Amino acid sequence: MKKILYFILILICFSSTTAFSQKRIAITGTVNSIAGESLPAVSITIKGSTDGTFTNDRGHFKLVTKHPLPVTLVFTSVGYKQQDTTVTNLADKDSLFIDLIPAPALGTEIVVSASRLPERILESPVSIERVGIPDIRNSPDEDYYNIAKTLKGVDITTSSLTFTSLTTRGFNESGNPRFNQFIDGMDNQAPGLNFSVGSIVGPSQLDVESMELLPGASSALYGSGGMTGTLLINSKDPFKYQGVSFELKQGMMHYGKSDPLGPSPYYNWALRWGYKVSDKFAFKIGAEYTQAQDWVASDSSDYAGQGNQGFPVPGTRASDPNYNGVNIYGDETSVNIGSPSTPFYVSRTGYKETDIINPTTEILKLSGGLYYKLAPQTELSLIGNYGTGNTVYTGADRYSLKDLKMGQYKAEIKSDYWFFKVYTTQENSGNSYNATIAAQLFNEAWKPSTTWYPEFGAAYQTALMGGATNAQALATARATADQGMPVPGSVQFDTLFNQVISKPIPVGAKFLDRTSLYHTEGQYNFTHIVKWAEVIAGASYRIYRLNSQGTIFADAPDSPIITGEFGAYVQVSKKVLNDKLKLTASGRYDKNQNFQGKFTPRISAVYKVGDDQFIRASYQNAYHFPTNQNQWINLNTGAGILLGGLPQLRDLYHINTNPLYTPASVATYSVSGNPADLVPITFGTYKPESVNSYELGYKGVFNKRLLIDFYVYYSQYSNFLGRVQGVQLVPAPQGFSVAVNSTTNVSTYGMGASASYLLPHHFEVSGNFSTDNINSPDSTFVTYWSTPKYRFNLGVSNTGFGPKDLFGFNVQYRWQDKFYTESDFKQGNNPAFGTIDALVSYKLPNVHSLIKIGATNLLDHYYTTAYANPAIGGLYYVSFAYNVF
Repeated sequence: MKKILYFILILICFSSTTAFSQKRIAITGTVNSIAGESLPAVSITIKGSTDGTFTNDRGHFKLVTKHPLPVTLVFTSVGYKQQDTTVTNLADKDSLFIDLIPAPALGTEIVVSASRLPERILESPVSIERVGIPDIRNSPDEDYYNIAKTLKGVDITTSSLTFTSLTTRGFNESGNPRFNQFIDGMDNQAPGLNFSVGSIVGPSQLDVESMELLPGASSALYGSGGMTGTLLINSKDPFKYQGVSFELKQGMMHYGKSDPLGPSPYYNWALRWGYKVSDKFAFKIGAEYTQAQDWVASDSSDYAGQGNQGFPVPGTRASDPNYNGVNIYGDETSVNIGSPSTPFYVSRTGYKETDIINPTTEILKLSGGLYYKLAPQTELSLIGNYGTGNTVYTGADRYSLKDLKMGQYKAEIKSDYWFFKVYTTQENSGNSYNATIAAQLFNEAWKPSTTWYPEFGAAYQTALMGGATNAQALATARATADQGMPVPGSVQFDTLFNQVISKPIPVGAKFLDRTSLYHTEGQYNFTHIVKWAEVIAGASYRIYRLNSQGTIFADAPDSPIITGEFGAYVQVSKKVLNDKLKLTASGRYDKNQNFQGKFTPRISAVYKVGDDQFIRASYQNAYHFPTNQNQWINLNTGAGILLGGLPQLRDLYHINTNPLYTPASVATYSVSGNPADLVPITFGTYKPESVNSYELGYKGVFNKRLLIDFYVYYSQYSNFLGRVQGVQLVPAPQGFSVAVNSTTNVSTYGMGASASYLLPHHFEVSGNFSTDNINSPDSTFVTYWSTPKYRFNLGVSNTGFGPKDLFGFNVQYRWQDKFYTESDFKQGNNPAFGTIDALVSYKLPNVHSLIKIGATNLLDHYYTTAYANPAIGGLYYVSFAYNVF
């Protein structure tokens, strides 16, 4: 390590000495729009040279070069026409004034994610969506992360205000592990909890330059997990985006008459400072703080069964003695107080979510970076993202993520043709706990079930013998058994509940996760060496260190589980037929130490049928190594034990000799008593899942004002990952949910189409439609499809109208079809819904500021994105932003 540091210091000293030894001249100036508004982040380069710079937050620039005059400066910025200006003598080089002319920008965006090389979005070999700074600045959404929900084919699952999960092309489960997310090249999935944390850890909205979304299979370049899509989030470079920026956003939530919380405030404050110290060194820092009373899951419907084998049923606490409310916790404890032949199940009295989870969400995000140019095209950077706070997540249960801490830290050196980076993700679950386990153990703490049930039974029989009706007897029995039950919010309740959630699983509800990830990766572009084609190659290696002290995984205290994984890829692209047809072939090989290696190819063709008109076709294979949880989880949720798919975990419970039986056969056996009715579950080899995906698409721009994008796809999954439910009878009945592969191939298909049209005076109308379908799923196997069949978005916006183009607005209507939620938590129907988001803005150019009035779910029609998740109401806010680029 010391040798590497010495080498870097030598490079810095050498480059600095070289800089001082050469005579240079400085060219300065200002860039504005023709409306007189200063333009930051405009690129200025010297034609035929690598020398260049960017305008700062006031539109000023200073370009230092060793090239003798005359030189031609090239000014470029997205949404404006390129302008070339020649500086011929020393008198011309000081205080240039450049006015850029607006120009339609449809189809001109440059993307990197589709090929890992810069290319026009029109020429991407696969479907791709992009969100840029203008989209973020003019979005009604309270968070840039949620803008993705308006993109074609995107589904979003909202567990809480600050916890959302994205996917495309189906299988929209919370924390979807089949969908990759990268922030500045770092995998954003929490290595232990196995959900992406982009809305918790990462840059603030002020520091996001772009988001690129690859719908569908993308493992050939991005490795395990790219089954249903990959999202890349890129932050701003301080060499390009300079100055101090901040945004103060405040609003109100919970206006609905039936909302359990009632009206409450929303706060979001963000700060960014980017500063270019010299042409070689720049840095940035950022912070964002969010506080609000979160959306609360409050469905009190009765629920029978467990997890992905459960279903809603008619009934209430008053009518059903075995009532199990969807979002009532603690009533999962159920005992048969009758006989085996005449069962009479009774559940404990539970608590609402607001009783056991503090609805106050607080998230603090910090970020920063140091950037040093070792040479004009070689840069060394050190960046870090840190997040901490309280939020709620839906997985196999509702989890209160309390004092959660996540950090990601990266060192990278990159040039025009190569990069090498190392990064780590550090995860700390803080004081997080499982809601169901907490409520069940709390009930046991204030009155054990060994006392509660006898009291219930005695009072029930006494009431019946006294002439009470069955309903009256049940009410009397419950009231008797519940005597002494602590009242939520009381000192007794808080003291006892805090004792429960402060103890780790299994004696308490707290899970102790200190899992970490260490990753190294490099890539080289051989195009300047291999002249006949574009060739890139790369490799990566990562280590997971699973450390839950036995509260989540099958690890032991002071004995973490270490897992290694490596991969390598190569891609070759070639243009033929007078550069009208571009052919690309990619291949990647990955190996996880617990599984056989996987090879994933991708073949694509892009054909230019006319000016700005392209047809694309592709075949891709993608794969997914089971997540760390699917491999190693060993968690008693209160409703049953979640067990990983590796054979050594089944050995922990001696399942080979003490088998699991299907729940249906156990139910039959409990009545018949005949062991022949029991159907054992057999387990095969646990494998990675894979998908073969085929896509045909078209993207084109007409008259520089109309953009049309269309795709159709078909995908077939093999070794599909999921879970089966089973019951082990000895020594006592115990439910299990075990990770397994389906023996049946699962296929999906769908299409999507979008159009954007630029009208005069900065008006734009847009819309998209998509559909996803599943075919021939295994009837004995839960696929977790959880996807609406149809969805569409409609929008109209303007970035500048009225006097001096100072006003702006954006109105988006989003609709999605009903669907059936499949999950390890609860299953049930999710109704169709439509919602409107809207924004009005006003520029204050003299103080470089922007005022926004916005709302998500403007009409306050509450909706849910998954069964048993919270209902989302309206959020209304006003913001003041300074120096928003």
